[in-house]
Amino acid sequence: MGLILLVCVKIVQSIVANWALEQRFSEWSSDRSIRSGMPVQHIALSAIFMVLIVSTAMLHYSFPGQFGLLKTFPTDPSIRLTGVTWVEDFIAWCVRNSGPFFDALTFGIRSLLDALEVIIVQTPWIVIASLIVLLTWLTAGLRTAIYSGAFLAYMGLLGFWEAAMTTLALLGTAACLSIAIGIPLGMFAARRPRFYAFIQPIMDFMQTMPAFVFMVPVIAFFGVGKPAAVVVTMIFGGTHVVRLTVLGLRGVPESVREAAISFGANKWYLLTRVDLPLASPSIRAGINQTIMLSLAMVVVASLIGAKGLGEDVLEALQYANVGQGILAGFAILFCAMILDRIVQGQRK
Repeated sequence: MGLILLVCVKIVQSIVANWALEQRFSEWSSDRSIRSGMPVQHIALSAIFMVLIVSTAMLHYSFPGQFGLLKTFPTDPSIRLTGVTWVEDFIAWCVRNSGPFFDALTFGIRSLLDALEVIIVQTPWIVIASLIVLLTWLTAGLRTAIYSGAFLAYMGLLGFWEAAMTTLALLGTAACLSIAIGIPLGMFAARRPRFYAFIQPIMDFMQTMPAFVFMVPVIAFFGVGKPAAVVVTMIFGGTHVVRLTVLGLRGVPESVREAAISFGANKWYLLTRVDLPLASPSIRAGINQTIMLSLAMVVVASLIGAKGLGEDVLEALQYANVGQGILAGFAILFCAMILDRIVQGQRK
């Protein structure tokens, strides 16, 4: 098996090497400034690296358990305990010294969420369904409006209407706040590379950190409930609108901007009549991604007190109720499809 595996690896290496060297030769033929081969320094470093790796592997597998350094990473449990204590002390200090700020922020989020729930949940279902179908018709066409009506009928007939409207209220709060913060922030960062370079690692952290990790400090600051679910949803899905706003504004052709400036356009006219209209497809895609990722957090947000369709899915997971989980999942899918068609649809 070892010989067969070695032969297979060598065949793959030969194919990849042939393709890579042929591409390199083509580039060198058209541009003689490109280095024709590997530098001697790279060859020497690669050889030393391979000797170290091969010798270490041989020692580890030839004499198992003889070298403790090769078996386990050298560490001490007290290091992790000290780190945990430092993080807990820091979070506790932040909670003690920023209580009024987070109380005011929680009050604002809860006020907006309550207003949307009054509008969406407590309004008669026929009014909300008619408005959604009409909005879909105006933005995406008659066929999509018929599909939206069928999706709404599915949610209503299976008893998911109130849960779906609660989910839309929660999603609307998180999406509105993310868009209201993200688009101006992207407009500000688009023409300021240093500022964008500063916030880019923060957005990478927000986007890649698992939701269950930053749920812990959010609960410490906001408690358990819908405001905490809104904040978690904003952290997870709010970065895309910033990135795509920056991408869209930086993609505006400089020739068009120079032409507008030469005809006397001021900064406000240049922003509202040139930059934003040309960048609107990218910005609209960012809004769409923010809404879709916010919907993806519905089930996770239900773990910290958010109601809606995520609670039905979570209950189905707890009791292994396959039917309820699949039906509630389809309801979440249909909500996402309706919102996607409304945002991406272009009115003629």
